Amino acid sequence: MAEKACVKRLQKEYRALCKEPVSNVVARPLPNDILDWHYVLEGSQGTAFAGGYYYGKIKFPPEYPFKPPGIIMTTPNGRFMTQTKICMSMSDFHPETWNPMWSVSSILTGLLSFMMDNSPTTGSVSTTDEEKQRLAKSSLAFNCKIPAFRKLFPEYVEKYEEQLAAEQSVAAKEDENPVQTLKKRGGAKEELKNGEAPKELDKYEQQRRRSIPTWLLLLLVFIFASVMALPLLQL
Repeated sequence: MAEKACVKRLQKEYRALCKEPVSNVVARPLPNDILDWHYVLEGSQGTAFAGGYYYGKIKFPPEYPFKPPGIIMTTPNGRFMTQTKICMSMSDFHPETWNPMWSVSSILTGLLSFMMDNSPTTGSVSTTDEEKQRLAKSSLAFNCKIPAFRKLFPEYVEKYEEQLAAEQSVAAKEDENPVQTLKKRGGAKEELKNGEAPKELDKYEQQRRRSIPTWLLLLLVFIFASVMALPLLQL
């Protein structure tokens, strides 16, 4: 059971976040548990995390703000282990460094900054930038499979659905005009510059030629034979 001072403090912080949102940070408590907060961090531009949406949880103790919270990340990210408490000065790993003046917004801002760093800590992992970028691209799809995420962050679910619709629209346009699609591809352009027909276009042309109706071929053969027979008829 949360103490009265803890409840009042967290309610105040939630109102402040709603009134003045923090850049690249969204956080909300569960409707029936003020101690259980869920957050989304958006990867900073110019980093390997750009375009990523990182979902996690903050569990506050009933004695907050006099004791620090536990912090975990749920989305695979290439920086922290998932479903494992993250060791940082603002978490319950280091109660001796906790400052009661810190708030939800300062905790998550600090977590985002720490995420961009490469300093090893308990709960961290070491991966390449390529792996982080791959995980960033798939992060929103991963999050949208989680019922709690879908319920608490409907705006991100809507964003994901818009992305899917845009991808499907592009794919549909490519299917309608495969030749133009191939011409737009870098490899096809390069081959055309060298005076060579792209292999993909060659295959498409072969398929198109094979699709000529049989009756049309017979008609062409008949016309050709008739033309060739004219000199013989004049003799």
